[in-house]
Amino acid sequence: MLKKSAFFMFIFLLLFSMNFSSQAAEPIKIKVANYFPPVHVAAILLGEFCDEANKLLPGKVELTQYVGGTLLPAPKMAVGVSTGIADVGLSHCAYTRGRFPVMEIMELPLGFPSSYVATHVANEFYNKVKPKEWDSFKVLFFTTSPVNVVQTVKKPVTTLEDIKGLKLRATGRIADIAKSLGAVPMPIEIVDMYEGLKKGVAEGAYIPMETLKAFKTGELMKYISESWQLGSVFAFYVIMNKDKWNSLPPDVQKVLITLSKKYEEKFAVGFNKVDISGRDFFLKQGGKMVTISDKESKRWIQAVQPVIADYKKDLVAKGYNASEVDSWLKFVKERIEYWKKQEKLNKIPTPFKY
Repeated sequence: MLKKSAFFMFIFLLLFSMNFSSQAAEPIKIKVANYFPPVHVAAILLGEFCDEANKLLPGKVELTQYVGGTLLPAPKMAVGVSTGIADVGLSHCAYTRGRFPVMEIMELPLGFPSSYVATHVANEFYNKVKPKEWDSFKVLFFTTSPVNVVQTVKKPVTTLEDIKGLKLRATGRIADIAKSLGAVPMPIEIVDMYEGLKKGVAEGAYIPMETLKAFKTGELMKYISESWQLGSVFAFYVIMNKDKWNSLPPDVQKVLITLSKKYEEKFAVGFNKVDISGRDFFLKQGGKMVTISDKESKRWIQAVQPVIADYKKDLVAKGYNASEVDSWLKFVKERIEYWKKQEKLNKIPTPFKY
């Protein structure tokens, strides 16, 4: 009887061990949420990131991207990642104004000429300042949109007087810039912008040219004012749930960190290219580029200075020292100049000449 019991116990332990080994061999599943449609550069590149991670870590991880907001929409990305609905998420700070106040510095009209420049500055700024607002996440990397410009459906805009009262799609501190220029900002989610323009809810947008092709708004927009000298961008983040990150083996973490650095550069170059594609798509639809004179550009730049002052005031109210915020602004402006030189040195295609 004892021998039979021992035999059955041996079989039970063997089957349990086999089942445990089978479970242990299962790859770690990582859900990656992205609100962009599958054909957008942000979805394509993040998809490549997932594929490359899976190839470098065969059998260890399985990254799956959920595009088009199927897992999380843009405004709920941060909270969705923090609660574990998604393990990794891509969105931008303007959708949750006030949640990442320090990083909102990237939305200010500080003279970013392109995504390539702004993306590198954003990552350098984060690595230098390490804002506590990101402590509950593992930041993989930042990227930015191309430069925002005024786009309109019916009315060409060449002066501040032309923009007064226009309903322009704009969110976050970008909306403050539109308002400072005299427009009425409309906080329409990007996926709803086409219909909003078509129905007249908005008369245009203060947004990058890449959206003209990516979201087909180039079919509706008739004019682009070359107002890029203001130099504001949307600050995108790719973040990971902190608990999920801490649960990963060190070798998996190392690969993801290496890939993040690689894709920081790929996103920077990619967004430059699609901004050019968006402009070309717009021109093929019969759209017209509207030149803003140097004298008028200076008026626009002067008009939006209160947005920078308000940012500083907001951060001081949150407990940051005024001189500390000034040092951030100084650092960003210095790094813009450095990366402008690198962009030219590396012959990165740019939508605007500067």
